[in-house]
Amino acid sequence: MFYPESFQVSTPSDCEILITRDFAAPRQLVFDAFTKPELVRRWLLGPDGWTMPVCEIDLRVGGAYRYLWRKETTGMEMGMGGVFREIVVPRLLVATEQFDEAWYAGEAIDTTIFLENGATTRVELTVLYESKEARDTAARSGMEQGMAAGYSRLEALLSSLHAPESL
Repeated sequence: MFYPESFQVSTPSDCEILITRDFAAPRQLVFDAFTKPELVRRWLLGPDGWTMPVCEIDLRVGGAYRYLWRKETTGMEMGMGGVFREIVVPRLLVATEQFDEAWYAGEAIDTTIFLENGATTRVELTVLYESKEARDTAARSGMEQGMAAGYSRLEALLSSLHAPESL
């Protein structure tokens, strides 16, 4: 899979994974793509062949979100959800993360920062796990490839939503 230069995955601490990616779109549009169900279900799909039949987002502190993915060829499903702990539109989202069928121990905390620099918005997603073992399990899961595929779809979606008007 092609990874743009701005797509980076690192482990800043024993319990964290940091994923960064730049998008050629205004910060508010990128924030909307992370928080509006009609946009989220168009890009947050991981590898090809997955759909998102459930995408519910109650965007308020204490509000919940719920995602359910389905692999069309097998019918396999994967669900997750959490609760928003902090929201600063269009700069910051902090939410819990827990999968229905836990493949890593405990709950994680996702902190997503949206940094605007001219015509580019950098997304910095830090996932804080309860332990190094949970972080390492997530890192081995194919998470990087899934995130890269989703972010490539996001880039295409943002491009279509932010296309310059014809003269």
